[in-house]
Amino acid sequence: MNELERWSNFYILTSAASATLIGLLFIVITLAASSGQDSTKIRIYLTPNFIYFASVLFIAALLTIPNHTRLSITVCICLLSIVGIVYTGPLFFRRSVKINYNALLDRIPYAGFPLAAYGILLIGGVLVLQRPQFGLTLIAASMLSLLAVAIRNSWSTVTYLVSKSSGSQ
Repeated sequence: MNELERWSNFYILTSAASATLIGLLFIVITLAASSGQDSTKIRIYLTPNFIYFASVLFIAALLTIPNHTRLSITVCICLLSIVGIVYTGPLFFRRSVKINYNALLDRIPYAGFPLAAYGILLIGGVLVLQRPQFGLTLIAASMLSLLAVAIRNSWSTVTYLVSKSSGSQ
């Protein structure tokens, strides 16, 4: 599909950014665990961010596969977006024992925005069949949204961990 060639630099840039940030998450997890932080809280807040970064990396990888057709792109993107919606939906709508965000204000950036981004991804995937450039633009917007929200959430988690560890000493 010729439309993908115009987006190749974008996919390279977003995949490099998400892969680098995944590496930084591993460093944060290691530092937090070695400082005696509660590993359950670290996992609760950083696992979704890892999933969002990995989604961006995976979308970029999927869209750089040679010889894609509009149908194959639609299938791949729609399947990935459905998995993302299934993952983030429960984070936002129900308070589980495992993930218990403090308030609605926590659930909006940690699950609400990603849920919307996966919804936009689904719409973009479907639109690739009829209006490929518009569909790819929506996919790009979704990727940037997931990247931005994961950066924001990671920053929020790290600053919380740092402030908590400096306050306890």
